[in-house]
Amino acid sequence: VVTATRSEEKIKDVPARISIIEPQIVEQSPIAELPHLLMSDASIDMLQYGGYGQTASIYMRGTNDTHTLVLRDGVRLNTGSAGTASLSFIDTTDIKQIEVLKGPASVLYGTDAIGGVVQLVSKTPEKTGAFVTGEIGEHNTYKSVIGADLAENGIYAQIRGQRLESDGTQVTDLKDAQVNAGAYDQKGFSAKFGVEKELYAASVDYSENQGNSTYVDGIYDNDWNVIGLENISQDFKNEIINVKGRINLSDNFALHARLSQFKDELEQNDSHDAIYNTTKEAELYSKWQFSSTQNLLAGIATKNIKSDVFSVSSFGIVDYDKTVESTGYFVQHQYQSEKLHTQLGVRVEDHETFGTHTVGQAAARYQILPATSIYTNIGTAFRAPTNNDLYALSWGGNPELKPEESISYEIGLDHQLTDHLTMGLSAYRNEVDDLITYVITDPITYEGRLYNVKKATFTGGEFNLDWAKDELFTNISYAYAQPKDKETDQDLPRRSRQSLTLTSGLKNEVYGISASLSAKSRPKNSTISGYATVDVNAFWNVNPNVKLFTNIQNIGDVEYKTTSYGSGYYYVNGGRLATAGVTFRY
Repeated sequence: VVTATRSEEKIKDVPARISIIEPQIVEQSPIAELPHLLMSDASIDMLQYGGYGQTASIYMRGTNDTHTLVLRDGVRLNTGSAGTASLSFIDTTDIKQIEVLKGPASVLYGTDAIGGVVQLVSKTPEKTGAFVTGEIGEHNTYKSVIGADLAENGIYAQIRGQRLESDGTQVTDLKDAQVNAGAYDQKGFSAKFGVEKELYAASVDYSENQGNSTYVDGIYDNDWNVIGLENISQDFKNEIINVKGRINLSDNFALHARLSQFKDELEQNDSHDAIYNTTKEAELYSKWQFSSTQNLLAGIATKNIKSDVFSVSSFGIVDYDKTVESTGYFVQHQYQSEKLHTQLGVRVEDHETFGTHTVGQAAARYQILPATSIYTNIGTAFRAPTNNDLYALSWGGNPELKPEESISYEIGLDHQLTDHLTMGLSAYRNEVDDLITYVITDPITYEGRLYNVKKATFTGGEFNLDWAKDELFTNISYAYAQPKDKETDQDLPRRSRQSLTLTSGLKNEVYGISASLSAKSRPKNSTISGYATVDVNAFWNVNPNVKLFTNIQNIGDVEYKTTSYGSGYYYVNGGRLATAGVTFRY
């Protein structure tokens, strides 16, 4: 794991709660999209309005969807306009694993990381070879991937091409024979070249993903009652350029640098509505191992975030083109001995709109017994209002908004019960001030404005059991989150208080089969549904060159409501998707 400290470190030593969506889970279905993969973590409440290409929101430990920072190899994927990542448009073809850091991380990453960080870690070629994968399933869904790797004497290169198409599934519970599905068409290309030596390293990574997504919107009468539906088609494109380097100036001092650019673009095909986001980042930091047990990391990171938005709707016209810059200066000290691991850091963020903000974090993990360790951490974080929050006046934007600020406390325990069984416990409380909230001023049209009116508390705990023996394994994770509006003592909308995930199966080098349960309780003060769904996955390595696999998402075809769009009608989940595929390797 690298997300928590910027250094490779074993999870058991990090003084925070981290989970890994491991390579075998990411690889078990090339067709699986990122929102579905994130559902396997109980601390994440994933809300999606349908299946492929439909809007998805991530609520980590009950915090807002803008409070989770999504990265790919350090590149920020949260857009400058909405403040969230376009999760449903992010391809996972060459992802090695997904690291989920729970709790504030503003010291290392700046704004947005109030609830946590989701980091997509891409693959680096380890041997020379080539492959082609094809997967086909229900709803005329298919994906094909072709790739080649080169790795020799510390030099590597990688290329990937992929295509995904689907007719989509039912998006709403308003049955309309003409408008009932969200079709999705997507293709992408990626390439990576690098060198990894003991004294230095450098890499250039490029990826592009584009396509078309169809979503469903309501047709309203003069009293804002839903009287029908319409399909809306939109084209999307995202592009990442990431250049990284490392040089070891001595045995105990290394210098790291990164330059990156992320573009996220969305255009409506039946109107002139469009959103263009570009984030440019430059980062330089050093790591000094000044003793056998202590290191110091210090750096500077600058961001340039540009948003160009145009939209015409019944609420009015949104038309702005804004660029925001900020620079962060951070330092982190680590002490690492056989029994004690500590982490102490501070960051000063100089934001051109909101001035200077200082955040800090202190954490420690102690091995109290050979099989038992405890940890605790405290940290502050902040989130600067997005460009939509400030300048999209017809959507409720307010140029007078202030940043949201938080302070978080957490304690936890990890224990090796037997040679095959481990247990983890944690409890936390996250307090957010100046929570940005949409206040409705017209109850008929739902028009309103954003204000810093709320204080919220997010209190909860997590429990997990992991068992593995020979070819068998079982993983259980339970999470409880209480997201409260501190003034009204009511739960914030859309969040489930209780979540449970369970995965069990067997695997070896030749074959494997597993079943995974994901269950969420019904959110309080809400009319949307709780749910329980089961996925089934199986594979068979026929020989070193051929792999057969099958996957069934939501095998029971369970339908549940995700959010309302008015007049008693709701968006629903994507339903069942059964697929089968084959990979040929050389």
